[in-house]
Order: sequence, then structure tokens, then C-alpha cells
Amino acid sequence: MENVNPMRGIETPVTRIRREIFTEIAKMAYENKPLDYIEKLPYKIVPGSSRSHYKDIFRDRAIVGERLRLAMSLDLRTMEEHQLLSKGIEDCAHGEKYYNPPLINVIPFACDGCPESAVTVTDNCRGCLAHPCVSVCPVKAVSIKDGKSFIDKEKCIKCGKCIEVCPYNAIVKYVRPCANACGVDAIGSDEMGKAKIDYDKCVSCGQCLASCPFAAIADKSQIYQLVKAIVEGEEVIAEIAPAFVGQFGPKATPEKVFLALQALGFKDVYEVAIGADLGAIDEAHHFAKKVATGEEQFMATSCCPSWSVMAKTLFPEFAHCVSMSLTPMVATARIIKKEHPNSKVVFIGPCASKKLEAQRRTIKSDVDFVVTFEELMGLFLAKEIDFDNFQIQGPLSQATALGRGYACSGGVASAITQSIHELYPDLEVKVDHAEGLKECKKMMTLAKAGKRNGYLLEGMACPGGCIAGAGTILPIKKAQAIVNNFVKTSEKKSALESDYLQD
Repeated sequence: MENVNPMRGIETPVTRIRREIFTEIAKMAYENKPLDYIEKLPYKIVPGSSRSHYKDIFRDRAIVGERLRLAMSLDLRTMEEHQLLSKGIEDCAHGEKYYNPPLINVIPFACDGCPESAVTVTDNCRGCLAHPCVSVCPVKAVSIKDGKSFIDKEKCIKCGKCIEVCPYNAIVKYVRPCANACGVDAIGSDEMGKAKIDYDKCVSCGQCLASCPFAAIADKSQIYQLVKAIVEGEEVIAEIAPAFVGQFGPKATPEKVFLALQALGFKDVYEVAIGADLGAIDEAHHFAKKVATGEEQFMATSCCPSWSVMAKTLFPEFAHCVSMSLTPMVATARIIKKEHPNSKVVFIGPCASKKLEAQRRTIKSDVDFVVTFEELMGLFLAKEIDFDNFQIQGPLSQATALGRGYACSGGVASAITQSIHELYPDLEVKVDHAEGLKECKKMMTLAKAGKRNGYLLEGMACPGGCIAGAGTILPIKKAQAIVNNFVKTSEKKSALESDYLQD
């Protein structure tokens, strides 16, 4: 598995800034504030007259301003001329507004411009007699200066040999956090040394925005448009991804989250795990009929948009091997639209890439809004939701354990495999799964070489699975434990027990 972002689940000034921005935009919509009210928000979020987070308070407010624009689904402003923070806001203040590309944006003046990568000698160096770092360097880039190891950056090839042999761990290699988190090498530098996204490579997984310690990367949001639809009396129905359990604090049990969503103004709430149950059965049939018979080399899962886009883009000759089953988001949305023809559907989930999936021509009519758990927390705060105020009537019973298990890495393959065993008891299933796009690429490379023929391949863009999506709140291990308990205590164990099979 790729390195997991060490900041995940820790409340930092970055997470607080994001939460305040989502909360204020939600309040602005709920309270029907005039659109130019956004001009006041940087001063509300960054009050006073002293330095707050960056070098000066003016920069703080400028950065918050750009993040507010993105939270309204507006584009970043150019710095060449004076423009109001609210410029163009009338064009996006309605429920039909989708994201103009790009979805994920770098705010240049928020970026620290850190080096892309470097091998550095720290103060831990003791200037030891052995100095093995000098001996192992293949290009003679390491020498001793003033009694300490010194690395010539012009010669260094960043091979890491000096790091491995230092007895004091005094030599370290670091990579720019956003680039280190990107599994498709989509982040480089502009002419000023600031991070720059190559959108031809980017698959919108959002791991860069969750990894930047300067809050310089952000995605666009539909929270304003969503709340306005609720306030204006639209029948808005929520579908919530299985990774939601535990995300909103220990008091927010799954049942109370459903009640809290209704308190926000949603007419009804569905588990996206319903669609996962149906997808597991559909893909079980597909595997038995196409892969087990040798008609197709392998079957790759498709519920993670970033993984499936990467697989189809980098390995186009195997695009037909990526499952064509509806993703859980879309399958559940179509059930909702069938039962509530006049409704608008919001997908509430852990990741940024679902925002782009919902914009596909074939899906736009199914999913009207997408918000993340982090954005939903802003709505809860805006409406001052107290989970202690809700009295639950009984456990959720819409979905089964298998569909709910989709939230964690390995859960999709497990659900499909169990469904295959139940439907086709004599069929052998070979499975490989990868988490993180770099590992997913390695898995597909093996498949291209013919070493995964007959396999079920599960790909997850985020290390840990959906519980590690860019829009999640909890530490990954804690989220995994809570999801596993939710799965274990589910009344229905098999996808074949789903009440929605007829759909």
C-alpha cells in the first residue's frame, strides 16, 4: 500500500479553515443572504488585525476568499487585475449549476513552493569517523565539510543509498506532499516553483488537496446550490455512501445521521450500499459468464471513478475488462428517481472524483448534487445540529453487510467473491486488489503481461479505500474499525437478501 497521509484525521488549522468556509457558505444559503454577502466572509473567518496563519492577515483573507469562491463552484480569479470576490456569482447560484473544469485547483499564492524532492543532511549528523554516506555514494555527491556530511545537490541523483547507511538517521529524503500523494504523477511546478496540476493526467482523486499542509489546493463544491434547492422547496433526497459511519463524531450513530439529514431538509435518505449490493450480484454474474469462460481476460471493478479512469486511460486495450455495471452511486440514484420521479438526488460521500462522475452525460439526470462528508459537516454546523436531540426507532436495514463493506479496501472484491460463491458454488475466484493509484498501476501492468488472467481485480484510488477519500474526516484506522463493526452487526449478511433485487 502507498504511504498514508500522516495528517489524516488530525484537526489542524487547515481542516478548521475548510470547515469554517463550508459552514459559512451553507449559512449564507440557508439564511438567504444576498450574494454579495460573500465579500464579508473573509473578514468573518479571519477576524481582527493581526497575523493569523500565513505571513500576514491580508494573505490569509485572500486565500480564504479564493477558497470561498471554489466552495461556491466559482473559478479562481486571475491576479492581473482587480476583481470582486463575488464576480460571476450570479451564474452559479442555482441548483442546475455543475462544476466548470478544473474541479481541483491550486491557489498559487497559498502554495509554499517547496522543492519537488530533495535529499538533505539534518542536524542529527554527528560527523562520525566511519561516514559511510561518503563511501556508498555512487556519484561522489557526499563529502565532509566542517566536520559534517554535505550533499552536492548538483551531483545528487537521489538514490537514497546514503539514507540507508547513516547510523543516526541524519539524512532524509522528502518529496513535495501533494506530489507524493499523487498516484499518476500529475503535479509538477510552474515557472515560479509553485505546484501545478497536469489535467491531462489528473483523475481527480483529491489526495493532493488532503495532503497539502498550506491549504493551497481545493476542489469546487455544490453546497450552496444544494441548500438553495432545499430552501426553495425542491424534493431533495440524499443517498449516503457506506463510509459515513463514525465520520460525524461518536454521538452520530448511523440512525441519528439519517435523522439529522432529514432535519437539514432532505425529504428522505437512502444507503448507497443498496446499489453496492446490486452491483456485487451483477458483477458476480458478469465474472461467471465472461471471465470464467475465458471470453474476457479479467474483470476490474468500476465503483472508484479515479481508478477506472486511470485504468482505461493508461491501459486502453483493456478498457473492456473494466466492469460496466452501474456504480453504487448511480444504481441507488436510479432507484430513488424511480420511486420519486420529481426528486433531486444528492450523493454524500468521501471523495472528490464522484463530483466528476456525476457530470458524465449519461449520469447527469440521475445525480443532481455531490457533496463530501467534510462539506456535509459544514451543513450540520450551519444548522447547529445536535445529535443528542434525536431518538432512534431501530437499526438501519436498507442494505446488507456486503454492500456496506464497500467502504474499505478489499470490501468490493469480498462482496463480489461471496456473491459468486453463492450463485456459482463450483466456481474458483482468484482475486488481486490494490489501493493507491501507483499500486493500481502496478496491478494493471501485471494484468497486461498476462499474469492476472482469470482474476477479479479491485482498484481503489485512495490508500485504505473510500474511508480515506479526500472528503473524509476520521483517521483511517479508526474509520476502518467503525465500518467493520457496522458490517458485522448488519442484520442482512448476503447481497442476495437485498430488498431491492427487483430493481
